[in-house]
Amino acid sequence: MFVNWWERMSEESYDDVVEKLAQEGESAVAELFSQYRVQLEQTLHFRMDPRLLGRVDANDVLQEAYLNAAKRLPEYLKAPNVPPFIWIRSLTLNVLIDTHRRHLGAQRRDVRQQQSLQQGSPMTSQIVVRELIGQLTSPSQAAMRTEMAALVEAAIEEMDEIDREVLVLRHFEQLTNQQVADVLGIKKAAASNRYVRALGRLREALSEFESDPNNE
Repeated sequence: MFVNWWERMSEESYDDVVEKLAQEGESAVAELFSQYRVQLEQTLHFRMDPRLLGRVDANDVLQEAYLNAAKRLPEYLKAPNVPPFIWIRSLTLNVLIDTHRRHLGAQRRDVRQQQSLQQGSPMTSQIVVRELIGQLTSPSQAAMRTEMAALVEAAIEEMDEIDREVLVLRHFEQLTNQQVADVLGIKKAAASNRYVRALGRLREALSEFESDPNNE
C-alpha cells in the first residue's frame, strides 16, 4: 500500500501547509501536485472512462487541474475547510468530469453519476470487479474468471455504500485512512474498520470460489 507523508502529519503541520500555500502561492501548489502525483494518477486511472484510454493523457488532466488550483488558491485560502490534498483531488475530479463531457458528450453521465464521481464513489460495480480480478488473481480459463467475477460482484453489491467507497478509495486510489476519512466525512477509525469489513467480504467471496471442487 502506497503511504505518503500526509499519514504522519499533525494538526500543526497541516496548518503549516496552509500557511506555506499562503506565502508561496503557485510554487507551493506545484509542490502539492508533485507530492500527491501518484495518488492523483491512481484516481484518474480508475475513474477515467475506458474509451478515453489512448485519447486522453492523465498528464493533461493533472496540468489543467494544477492551473485551476493556482487560479483558485485565494478562494481556498479564505476558507481552507478541507485538507489541501482533498482540495486538489476535488479539482482533479472536476477536470475529469469536464473531459468526459468534451470527449463523450454531455449525455454520457446523468446528474447522479456526476455527483457520484465528484464524491469518489465507484462508477459501476463492474469496473471495481474488473480491477479486483486483475489484481487478485489470474485464472487461466475464461469460464473461471467469469464465475469469480460474478461472486466478487455479488459481494460488492451487498456491501454498505460507504464500505464500498472506502474499498475503492483505499484499494484503488491508494488513499490513507485519514484521507479516506476526510473525503467521506467520517472518523479515521471508522474508515479503517469499514475497509477491514469490506476486505473480509471479498475474501469470503474468493474463498467460496476456491473451495468449489469444480474450480480445481
